[in-house]
Amino acid sequence: MLKELDLRANMPKDEYAPLAEALKPRLAWLQQEAIRENIPVIILFEGLSAAGKGAVTNSLILNFDARGFTVYNTRPPEPSELRLPWLARFVEKIPSRGRMAIFDRAWYSALSMGLDSEKELKKRLREVNIFERQLADDGYLVLKYFLYIDKKEQKKRLEALAREKSTAWRVTENDFKNLKRHGEITDFYDSLICATDTPHAPWRTVAATDKRYVRAAVFSSIVENLEKALAKKRKEISDGAFTPRIDPRFRLLPHKTIGELDLKKSVGEEEYRERLKEYQDKLFKLQNKLYLKKIPVVVAYEGNDAAGKGGNIKRVAEALDARGYAVTPIAAPSPDELHRQYLWRFWRALPRTGHFAIFDRTWYGRVLVERVEGLTPAARVSQAYNEINEFESMLARWGAVIFKFWLAIDKDEQLRRFEDRQNTPEKRWKITEEDWRNRDKWEAYTQAADDMFRYTNTDFAPWVAVESNCKRYARLKTLETMIETLQNRL
Repeated sequence: MLKELDLRANMPKDEYAPLAEALKPRLAWLQQEAIRENIPVIILFEGLSAAGKGAVTNSLILNFDARGFTVYNTRPPEPSELRLPWLARFVEKIPSRGRMAIFDRAWYSALSMGLDSEKELKKRLREVNIFERQLADDGYLVLKYFLYIDKKEQKKRLEALAREKSTAWRVTENDFKNLKRHGEITDFYDSLICATDTPHAPWRTVAATDKRYVRAAVFSSIVENLEKALAKKRKEISDGAFTPRIDPRFRLLPHKTIGELDLKKSVGEEEYRERLKEYQDKLFKLQNKLYLKKIPVVVAYEGNDAAGKGGNIKRVAEALDARGYAVTPIAAPSPDELHRQYLWRFWRALPRTGHFAIFDRTWYGRVLVERVEGLTPAARVSQAYNEINEFESMLARWGAVIFKFWLAIDKDEQLRRFEDRQNTPEKRWKITEEDWRNRDKWEAYTQAADDMFRYTNTDFAPWVAVESNCKRYARLKTLETMIETLQNRL
């Protein structure tokens, strides 16, 4: 594929000059239009060492308003980044709507770092395709360019860079070692491009021997793709029906509906106190073992309003060393969060290896409150079930233990707790008008929760329904579930 490129392709100066004169103002105008239409753009340059990635990046950004883009140069990960899922440091950098992120190398350069098997590389390639498709589904324009030169041209450029004091730092001993493996590396990139050349994020391979030809090819392609993205955004598209489609590779487990739960389960005060201390002691010891094994834990809480999530989380947190966990309460997204792919804010709160991340409400808000309140189009809600499964499967492959607790109470118990909060001054902050309004949509929320179970109860991240009319019972059940699962994992 790369070897089939015409590396003699060139563009004479007299041909390039008028084309550049036309392309440069067009690029500037299209950037402003993308800002107006809130289209986020990712432009990614990959290629062999000395193929000209930096030069074409520098030429490109001269055409854009500097306030509307950020350039990232991918470097080896920091030690702290190695303790997160490998894609996390790139997810962090995705642009907000209307902005551009331009990568001189990106996730593709990190694909093979620290891998010891072809099987693991294939998993990462699949994760890249998932990541890029999720971005495209959310309105991102993802443009990928691979710049290629032959061995003779690469040798000439590396030697020229090494001779000059001002550029010698850009060439490493590893670059010259890789030069000897030019054919092998070309084959590797061919297989990588083939595996990740998708309709939502296609590759454009560019013969990079002639610098004017490269700029003309890249600039023309960016103009064409920005114009298509703008036309697509401005075209009126119907919202679409609610039709979740789940990747058949995900094994979905059966799950009780909320109506089938026995909410009368309870535990007496004395038994509760004895078992609570026993379970908290066990969880504390397990936390230390998990830290030594560098196993991350993600604990996700969802449930009815006033179901006792806060008190439940408190009893879990009491058992843990404060240096090894963080509780993240999830409210309505901030303007900055709204302007990015919706899973972005959850990626940023993931735990390091050996740590716990506890979420008070989660990414499931997309298929619960956003669905019921009509905050998100039905078509995007439909996509979210599969996106969530993909997100959780990445966490599971990374090595995380995932707990998903749904705390369930009945309507009468919720009313009792609402009134108690309303009538108790020190609890009044817990009740809002929104809580009362959500209560009027009890059936809609129940249906949304049942659909959530149906489409996201996977074998690697199953739901645990926690009968919570009795808070004592609920707290013990979550602790017991965590202990049993973590013991089995260890």
